[in-house]
Amino acid sequence: MPGTFSQLYIQIVFAVKGRENLISKNWCEDLHKYIAGIIKGKNQKTIIINGMPDHIHAFVGLRPAMSIADLVRDIKNNSSNFINDKKFVKGKFSWQEGYGAFSYSHSHIGKVYDYILNQEKHHQKISFKDEYLELLKKFEIEYDEKYLFDWYD
Repeated sequence: MPGTFSQLYIQIVFAVKGRENLISKNWCEDLHKYIAGIIKGKNQKTIIINGMPDHIHAFVGLRPAMSIADLVRDIKNNSSNFINDKKFVKGKFSWQEGYGAFSYSHSHIGKVYDYILNQEKHHQKISFKDEYLELLKKFEIEYDEKYLFDWYD
């Protein structure tokens, strides 16, 4: 077969270092647009970016030539530099180590989009920690809680 054809949809989830509530409503839209620009600049497709003050969800259409790890590294490095350059927070902003990446079929795009769009409503009922643990369980990903995040409850 002479061509490469793919359809990969990945939800990426990552948290602010220490899971601090540092992402302000005053500039979160700028951050989401900036992250979307990073994804587009890597020739990937942004479906939706949203989150809460302590974490981000990015839903992307991924081309197979780009590794998830490289994309997340670039998103986290460039967006933390953006936040620090704009002085959106006092001190130095950074993301926690690690991330979650979850794959979906084309038929799930609408459902995942709505889920990410409605993060604020969703988190009135469930904490980020519980949400993340639910995703790991739903996708049958084995984990050791001591290697998840630096949970400050």
